Amino acid sequence: MQTDREELSPKAKARRAPHTPGVYLMKDVAGGVVYVGKAKDLKKRLASYFMPRMRMTPKVAAMMDTVQDLEWHEVRSETEALLLEGKLIKRWRPKWNILFRDDKQFPQVRVDLADPIPKFRIVRARTSDSCRYFGPFPHQQAVRRALTEMKKKFGILLTDSSPALLPDGRWKLYDDARAEIQKFANEVTVQEYGARVTAACAFLDGKAVAWAEQVEADMREAAAARDYEKAASLRDLLDALKRTTEKSRRFLRDNPLPRRDESEALASLTAVLNLTRAPATAECFDISHISGTLAVASMVRFVDGRADKAGYRRFKIKSFEGNDDFRAMQEVVGRRYTRLHEEHRAFPELVIIDGGLGQVGAALAAFKEHDLVPPPLIGLAKREETIVFPDGRELKLPRHDVGLALLMRIRDEAHRFANDFNAELRSRKLRESLLDEMPGLGPKRKDALLEHFGSIQKLRKATAAEIAEVAGLSDKLAGEVKAYLEARG
Repeated sequence: MQTDREELSPKAKARRAPHTPGVYLMKDVAGGVVYVGKAKDLKKRLASYFMPRMRMTPKVAAMMDTVQDLEWHEVRSETEALLLEGKLIKRWRPKWNILFRDDKQFPQVRVDLADPIPKFRIVRARTSDSCRYFGPFPHQQAVRRALTEMKKKFGILLTDSSPALLPDGRWKLYDDARAEIQKFANEVTVQEYGARVTAACAFLDGKAVAWAEQVEADMREAAAARDYEKAASLRDLLDALKRTTEKSRRFLRDNPLPRRDESEALASLTAVLNLTRAPATAECFDISHISGTLAVASMVRFVDGRADKAGYRRFKIKSFEGNDDFRAMQEVVGRRYTRLHEEHRAFPELVIIDGGLGQVGAALAAFKEHDLVPPPLIGLAKREETIVFPDGRELKLPRHDVGLALLMRIRDEAHRFANDFNAELRSRKLRESLLDEMPGLGPKRKDALLEHFGSIQKLRKATAAEIAEVAGLSDKLAGEVKAYLEARG
C-alpha cells in the first residue's frame, strides 16, 4: 500500500506508483472516497487520469475536478485486484462507481454435505455451517462452465436434478434421458457417490491439476490436426478451469498484509522504556479535528506487535466543543480505562499517546481523575519521533531502531484510524447539508426527513410516495424533494 505522508499532489503521487497490479482510491477534499478502480499496471492506469483535459471523457473530467488525493493497494494478480475492488466499493460506495453498487457478493460454490447425495450449486452468501464452500470466484461465467464440465468429469449432481431413494437403499440420480448419456452409473450407494464428491472438491481446492493438463494437451493436439473449432472449445474450457482453481487471497474486511515477527521490537522497547515485561498489548490514542470542528479520537490496539482490529475504538468528543486536544485526550483516555476498570478487564501493558508532553500529561490526568493506576505510558512526538515520558524526560532512538519502528507503525495506524473517522463524519455532514440548500424546505422538515430515513443515501432511494409518508410533507413537496435530489446526482 502507498504510505507517503508527504503533502504531494495526486499527480505527483501517481508518478510514484509501481508497475504492479492493484486497486486505487480517489478521494475528495474531505477525504471521502469518490472512486475505486483496479489496474493491471497501477503506474500506467493512474497516469491516464492526468492527461490533458481535452482527451478525457466528460465523466472522468468531472470526477477529476473533485479529486484531491489518492492512494493504492498493491496485489499479486488481476484476479486479486478484481476481488479487492469489489470489497472496497461495497465498503465505501463511491459516487463515481457504477459497478458493484448493490449488495451482491462474488459467486461461491456450495456443497450440501449434510445431504446423503450432495449437490454442487452457485450461491452468493454463506448461510449454513453444514455446507462446504469454495471461492469466492470473480469470474461467474468461468465457474458455471467449470461446474458443467465437472458434472461430466466426476459424475456429480448440480441443482437441476432430483435424486430418488430406491427400496434397496441406493439412489437413482436421474429419472430421464440424461441417465443414458452419463459415463457414470446412475444408481449408486451413498458411499459410491461420496467418492465422486471428494474428487470434485479436490479439483475445486486446486489439487487436481491432471485434468487441466489433459485438456491443454487435447487442445494442442486438435490445433495440430487443424480442428480449430475443437481447439477453440478446449481453449475456453481450459481458461474456465484455470480461472476457477486460481489461488487468490480473500479480501473480506481489510487488505491483508504480510505478518512480521515483532519479538525483537518488543524486546527492544522493554529495554529502552525500562519495562518490567514486554508490552505484548499496547493501545495508542490520537485526536483528529479540522480547525476545532468535528473533533474525534481513535484508539488502536496491538497484540504481540500486530494490529488487533477487533480491539479498535472510535470516540466522539462529548464534554465540550472546540479546539482543545488536551481536554479531548483526557476525556477519551478516561472513558476507555474507567470502562475497562468497571468491567474488570486488564489494562494494556503500554499506552502510547500521539503527541508530546501536553498530551501525555492530559492522559495521565485522566487516570488521576478517576483514581486509577496507570500502566506504563509514553508519548511519541511526530516532528523528531521523540519518545516523551510523563516526568518530562525525552528519548530519541536511532531511526533504524526496530522498537521505534514499531511505535511509529502503531502511532501511524492510530492517526489513520482517527482521520478516517473524521473524514467519514465530514462526508456525512457534507451530504446531509445538501438539504439545507433546497428552497422551501425548512429545518423542521429537513430534520423530520433525516430522522425518518436515517441518511441522505436512504432518502435518495425512496420514492415520492414514501417521502410523502413523513409527517409535515405534502405530496407536492415530496415530489419536489425527490426531483431536487435526482437533479443533484
